[in-house]
Amino acid sequence: MRAPGPATYPSAASPNVVLAVMSACVVLVVGMVAAVNLAVPDIAASGLHPSAAALLWIVDMYVIVFACLLIPAGAVGDRFGRRGTLLVGLAVFALGGAVSAGAPVVAVMLVGRAVTGAAAACILTSTLALIINVFPVERRQAAVGTWAAMTGVGGVVGNAAGGLAVQLGSWRALFAAVVPIALLLLVLAARTTPNPPRQPHPLDVAGTVGLTASFLALLYGIIEGPDRGWVTVPVLGAFTFAAAGLTGWTWYELRRAHPLLDPRVFAIPRLRAATLGMLVAFFGLYALFYVNAQYLQYGKGYSVLVAGLGIVPMAVAMVVVAQVSVGLGDRIGHRAVAGLALGSIVAGLLLLSTATPDTPYRLYVIFLLVVAAGCGLALPALSNGIVHALPPAKAGVAAGINSTARELGSALGVAAVGTVMVSRFTGQLPAVLRDPAGGSTPRTVSAALARLDAEGTGAGAGAVPDAHAAVVQAFTSGMDTGLRVVAVIVLVAAIAVVTWHPSRKAREPVRR
Repeated sequence: MRAPGPATYPSAASPNVVLAVMSACVVLVVGMVAAVNLAVPDIAASGLHPSAAALLWIVDMYVIVFACLLIPAGAVGDRFGRRGTLLVGLAVFALGGAVSAGAPVVAVMLVGRAVTGAAAACILTSTLALIINVFPVERRQAAVGTWAAMTGVGGVVGNAAGGLAVQLGSWRALFAAVVPIALLLLVLAARTTPNPPRQPHPLDVAGTVGLTASFLALLYGIIEGPDRGWVTVPVLGAFTFAAAGLTGWTWYELRRAHPLLDPRVFAIPRLRAATLGMLVAFFGLYALFYVNAQYLQYGKGYSVLVAGLGIVPMAVAMVVVAQVSVGLGDRIGHRAVAGLALGSIVAGLLLLSTATPDTPYRLYVIFLLVVAAGCGLALPALSNGIVHALPPAKAGVAAGINSTARELGSALGVAAVGTVMVSRFTGQLPAVLRDPAGGSTPRTVSAALARLDAEGTGAGAGAVPDAHAAVVQAFTSGMDTGLRVVAVIVLVAAIAVVTWHPSRKAREPVRR
């Protein structure tokens, strides 16, 4: 039955059923970003025998391709059909998972990860666009809010699922598990989603290539910076290429009759504020994800499975708080909600920066819930700010902007906290591990502990356990410093978001 409201299209199921299926798709593709991190030690010790650089690219290939193709994938959905783009994306996602699960060598694994990342971009942008299409205007904000909450929940679920898969099986089980899940969602999506009309304008191929290449260079620089050094030639070259590419892309798009993305949309105050807010919310969230699993495993001594499950309360809190976000925005204004949400994330990160190996988990989880509450408030409000700044015909592009901001924020958050943490960690290590003869200072907890175990046979009784404790203390010191730096960055960005965001009285009308 056709729901009332402009740009709403009939589907074979109720809008709520469509929302449930789309939410499951979001959790799947976002969860894979976090899940693979818990499989890294298992992959490193596997028959693939990846080098340190290859291991990094196994993790990052999915994120890079995913992020680079989000805006182009949204445009493809608008031009060729959002339902078809979603279904093809789910089928290719299953294929990529199968290739990764059965990979005999690193090169095949990288192909599988790249294929899965491209499919994820098609899935994520199509889910939001279809939700916008199927819900009437009066229910659309709440539906978009639920979708947005799932992008945060997906990261939490990915941590738990990754730990479960590795604990009960292996890294191959993790990738194999996505195949039946993606195929099941393919069947459900085919049976429930509508088929809105396609946008008649031609696809901007040159703009797509230019934007993708620029984002590829930008993400390469962000990801490689912590390891190679921020002022090395490859990293500076990548950032220079990205800056030049984005400048040229902007010049080109401003002169197109039907651009991939009109840069002038960022002159809309609410969209500009919401985009920065989305980026910085995920900057803080994924910085936390990066250190959380390591803290629970090394600082608290939890297993991989328990460390993954230890963050699950965040998912519950995000879902609960997200239900009040849109209504709260209607009552006190979206600018106030954005400020309150980002302020909560800052407060939670600062509380988490006080954690030590002796911090009780019940207190630590309260700190996690403060961050989760901020994300639960922020993601629905900010997603609606982006989506409702553009007309429904551009729903795919709006979804691309939303998701690109999220992925860039995630990558920047990991790079920022990782850089600060490693610098502090190496400086706090026991003297026996700092620049030892014939070697370099370990940059990770696992490397430091492995070196102690390998060289501990000649130490006196109790020396190795004491050194182990010192390594863990160095890690928590680095983590705490990194989280404080991230909190300050989020705070500064939050001030810009609140400043740019229109006041309640000046609130911009929803574009229908």
